[in-house]
Amino acid sequence: MGRGRLPLTALRSFEAAGRLLSFSRAAEELFVSQAAISRQVRELEQSVGRPLFERLHRRVELTEAGRMLLGQLTASFDDIERRMAEVIGSPSETLLRISVEPTFAAALLVPRLNAFRAQYPDIDVVIDASTGLAEFGTGEAEIAIRHSTVTTSWPRTQSHHLFDVTMSPVMIPALAASAPLHSPADLGRFTLLHETSRDAWARWFTAAGLPELAHQRGPLFPDGAVVMQAARLGHGVALGDMVLDAADLRDGTLVRPFDLNVDCGAYFLVAPDFERLSPAARWFAEWLLATLDLGTL
Repeated sequence: MGRGRLPLTALRSFEAAGRLLSFSRAAEELFVSQAAISRQVRELEQSVGRPLFERLHRRVELTEAGRMLLGQLTASFDDIERRMAEVIGSPSETLLRISVEPTFAAALLVPRLNAFRAQYPDIDVVIDASTGLAEFGTGEAEIAIRHSTVTTSWPRTQSHHLFDVTMSPVMIPALAASAPLHSPADLGRFTLLHETSRDAWARWFTAAGLPELAHQRGPLFPDGAVVMQAARLGHGVALGDMVLDAADLRDGTLVRPFDLNVDCGAYFLVAPDFERLSPAARWFAEWLLATLDLGTL
């Protein structure tokens, strides 16, 4: 098929529907009706002579042919978007958008951003503090930092391991001195601070041989940064990250009553394709790895 006969509208509709695995979300992204997306996809399937989607109950999945075509189209459209931004002098040349887990942003990234700015004064970093999976679309984040207890990769992206997360109880010294702490069971007398659920504390008490305390009550907070702020204010005992909260432990703001850690997943640097990063995004990634003493991409 010659370039003059390429069904560009149908290809754009298919790419959005395949990337999002949803005709309705593709319609919202492209500002057209769902019926228009369905019609364009059907016409494209007729043109290539094979189905690109499996239509299941209330959802769709890509066929093997659909996956092959989607991979090429997404990469091609991403390249076109980047080149267009360069041609028209888009602010994306100097604005670098990064999607970062709120806890990582507050504890590790923001305190070090001045060092990045000193090294790259022409790049302004825009931080989107979010736990949701980044879409990496036009005008959105180009690179992300994500935490997961089980996942090491995400669909249509590449991931680079940053560091493992190990957690241990932490509290302010005054709170630690307020009652005897001879064994992990003594923590049952304190208020425990939880991040979104009680699973992490349950894991720690199980590792301590106290499964009966695995579901201790206590306030729940939306992310780890808020949990640690509550701990610094003396509101209770938190599970601190041994990397992110290392400064508070070194200067004595927080103390560890017990030397028992539990593994809680890892942090990852995530991007659609590390080889296709803009210069600003690549400089940021290399700076972050050097800051964490993790080598290079």
